[in-house]
Amino acid sequence: MSNKTILVIDDSSTILRLVDSTLSRAGYSVALAPTAEEGVRFAEELRPDLILLDHQLPGTTGFDVCQQLLAADHLAKIPVVISSTLRKRAYVEYADLPNVVDMLPKPYAEDLLITTISNALDTGTLIVESQTQGTAVPEVIDELGESDLSGVFSGFSIREVIDFLNNGRKNGTLEIEAGHNRYCIHLDSGRVQGITATGIPSTEITDRLPDSLKELAPVLNVTLGRGNELDGLVDLLNTNVLDPRLLRKLLRHQAAVLLLTCYTQELRAFRFDAKRSLPTLYARLPLNVSVLALLVEGALTVDAARLPPATGDTVFARLPIRGQNLDRAGLGAQQSRILGKLTSPKTISELASDLDWESQEVRRVIYGLELTELVASQGESATRQVLLLEHDLEVAERLNQALGSNQNYEAKVLQDATAFQLLARRTKPDAIVVDLTIPESQQLVEDLRRNRTDTHIKWIAVVDEQNSSERPSGFHAHLSRPYTALALIELLDQVFATQATADQPSNTTPHDNSSGLDLAENTEEPTLCRQ
Repeated sequence: MSNKTILVIDDSSTILRLVDSTLSRAGYSVALAPTAEEGVRFAEELRPDLILLDHQLPGTTGFDVCQQLLAADHLAKIPVVISSTLRKRAYVEYADLPNVVDMLPKPYAEDLLITTISNALDTGTLIVESQTQGTAVPEVIDELGESDLSGVFSGFSIREVIDFLNNGRKNGTLEIEAGHNRYCIHLDSGRVQGITATGIPSTEITDRLPDSLKELAPVLNVTLGRGNELDGLVDLLNTNVLDPRLLRKLLRHQAAVLLLTCYTQELRAFRFDAKRSLPTLYARLPLNVSVLALLVEGALTVDAARLPPATGDTVFARLPIRGQNLDRAGLGAQQSRILGKLTSPKTISELASDLDWESQEVRRVIYGLELTELVASQGESATRQVLLLEHDLEVAERLNQALGSNQNYEAKVLQDATAFQLLARRTKPDAIVVDLTIPESQQLVEDLRRNRTDTHIKWIAVVDEQNSSERPSGFHAHLSRPYTALALIELLDQVFATQATADQPSNTTPHDNSSGLDLAENTEEPTLCRQ
């Protein structure tokens, strides 16, 4: 679609009907002239954007018409495309005329007509000016030059690239190469405003359209592209022919499917150009949406057979934040609830029950969250990760040796509080055992709880035997020093045995068990501080 006017000068009524029908359907405004005289007169009246001119006309030729146009300053810069059955012999005659920019050999098919007209409109004015002034014609229109950021995906993932641009609130266009396909992600302040592509058949998107948008399916043939046709949609919006609300929904659906396709195929290279402004259509109807929301929306359109396999025993959990894009603009409230439920590992059926959703819908949303690397699946495993801070070197060595040979627990025992804190932030332990006899350990625990939202973690405090009556709050259990590795393992077994009952620590006085261990009576999980 376009708001451009094309003047066709040809004495063949068949050609005039063909060109009028083809270009009108493509959105051009078409004027028809069967003679040279009428053609020049129409050029004076209409000032068309392009003239499609037949070489052989009654009593004259296209060459004479071009000279008449050049003689008038206000018509001399109108690009002209010559059409002829003589092909090369005819084109030689026009080689020295600066207003002739291309040739369309007869006979021609409709697609060749549209391609030639579109290209001539894009390049015609520049070519006429270059040929009139005797300057060189550029090889590339709107040449990109050096990109602001570029690379190959063997060194970076698409998530890392897009998150970098989002977190930096960048404006511009990210172009991605994937085989013979090209994707353009248009950004403003780091958020996605629209996505276009080349090499992607529109059926990839129309097949997933919801019923409410199916009547707009033909529009996707235009919105997928990046050329002047997008301007035609803006014209239709201005004349109220298209409903802007429905068109924005269509553009968002298109963006969601295209982004999901990018994230699920092998990519080759990328370049980001901060100087490329938004296409007119997306400036008029910006999506202003996050990558997270688009990937979840795209995942909701995926057929169940194409989802990654997950058994009933597969659990999903949130991953530690590592520079991800945390922008949730456009993500539904219900979808956000899933992230809140994944503070502890859960199966699809457990999430579906908690949310009162269909299991397939939950699986699709989880799939979108997996692509953003906010969530990952975990196989059902009896091995639990334990992180332990112990100041006594001899005790630490014994614990490492004993726990290293235990099949139920994989433990890391550290003596340095700073190293312990770094590891606690970068990993996802199931239990954290803290030696509270170290002066800075209580502050360390408070810092960790402020920076983590993992409510599934079991917190165990190690205290001096002489102070065993003073129990610090917020722990699932307490272990009195001196203690053995066996005592610790037995305590861990008891703490995790209560996991099915949604634990939370309480400040009630703990009791002693048969192992001489102190276990809180109420073992519900602590409510951790959130930033």
